[in-house]
Amino acid sequence: MPTLGSFLKKKRTKDSTGSRDLDSPTSPIKDTASPITPTLSKTSGSFSAGKLTTQDSAAASHSTTASTAPSKSADPMNPSTYSQPYATPQATPEPYQQSQHNLPSIQNLIHPSNTTSSPHSNSGTQQRSQRNDASNGGAITPVPAQHVPQVVRTTKGKYTLTDFTIQRTLGTGSFGRVHLVQSKHNQRFYAVKVLKKAQVVKMKQVEHTNDERRMLQQVKHPFLITLWGTFQDSKNLYMVMDFVEGGELFSLLRKSQRFPNPVAKFYAAEVTLALDYLHGMNIIYRDLKPENLLLDRHGHLKITDFGFAKEVPDITWTLCGTPDYLAPEVVASKGYNKSVDWWSLGILIFEMLSGFTPFWDAGSPMKIYENILKGKVKYPPYIHPDAQDLLQQLITPDLTKRLGNLHGGSREVMQHPWFAEVTWERLSKKDIDAPYVPPVRAGVGDSSQFDKYPEETEAYGQAGDDPHKHLFMDF
Repeated sequence: MPTLGSFLKKKRTKDSTGSRDLDSPTSPIKDTASPITPTLSKTSGSFSAGKLTTQDSAAASHSTTASTAPSKSADPMNPSTYSQPYATPQATPEPYQQSQHNLPSIQNLIHPSNTTSSPHSNSGTQQRSQRNDASNGGAITPVPAQHVPQVVRTTKGKYTLTDFTIQRTLGTGSFGRVHLVQSKHNQRFYAVKVLKKAQVVKMKQVEHTNDERRMLQQVKHPFLITLWGTFQDSKNLYMVMDFVEGGELFSLLRKSQRFPNPVAKFYAAEVTLALDYLHGMNIIYRDLKPENLLLDRHGHLKITDFGFAKEVPDITWTLCGTPDYLAPEVVASKGYNKSVDWWSLGILIFEMLSGFTPFWDAGSPMKIYENILKGKVKYPPYIHPDAQDLLQQLITPDLTKRLGNLHGGSREVMQHPWFAEVTWERLSKKDIDAPYVPPVRAGVGDSSQFDKYPEETEAYGQAGDDPHKHLFMDF
């Protein structure tokens, strides 16, 4: 459900993003009919996705993203060519069986060969419990991206309120809200996060807010949100970012209850590539969770909300994040580094496969912390053995054994058997179809995947005294 990124730790998210990098909000109009150019279908390769269909998307015949592949004959490696129905989640799930996938509410989506299935939907929409705040087809050896020095984009004072027309609110939070806006220059749609200075100062989030701007200004990656510019007035800070039409992965997971093994693998692989990139720049993300993963209109991920991201060349001690996803070294107030993101990746994969986090407790965050420090994980019987092996190497308090934190770094995560069929190079180019395409219309500011909120009553852009301007000089 859309909420503001760096605002509510209980459910943080909604900032925005598009399926690919858009032009700057003040760039000339290039295609007024379609602000975002659709990409062609790309399904061939050793790691491909069929279609994941929910009731919402099945009913949306107006979806403008075409990513279907030609029909194929029956393939023993392709579960979608068989007619037997798939099981919906049961109170007591059956143990994992190699011969079939235990699917919650959607058909199997990813397999080594070309996908051939047509969409199939089910009604698994029971909501998730509340939470407290490849061998690469033998073709390509997974090698982490080679990171080159980034040219830091200029974002300060790049735009003003007069450059945009505010459409509606996409999410709200403790410090302000996120608006869908349309550029008056190129007619494209963006998301603008508006932060109330007084609230940021009151909640002692000045450092995190400045860090978010600084980190977003430095990064440029297919699976990360793009910050186009920032500006401020006497009362508010403004961050202009991509509008990501597809909504949160959290919402899709809640509707599905849990993801099939291949689907979770697809999303986990995209996150792994993003973490590899960030860590190559010595940036720790520190808030990985479904709420902070947005789906673009083609179904690929964008990590949003960099409120806790920080450049850490060696070690840091700050206690921050969402309780369910905190690594034990963070809970224990020990110094930590990039290792915490690999722990969180393990929690994310576990949640995608099971529908809940391993240390969740309905009582309080303190109980969650106790569970994290105990470190006892009970794996559901339907989790694939390879997935469980990976999780056991990610969700471990022993930093000398945690995958991603070892000498091989992210390469060792990518080379794990669970990711065997992932062609990393093609995935990094979005050259593989996503398992689920959000039912949205491209280029028209379709915000149907976001909840509706009361609009802001206080006018933006007011002149007046600004006692906090010196705290946000880079905006």
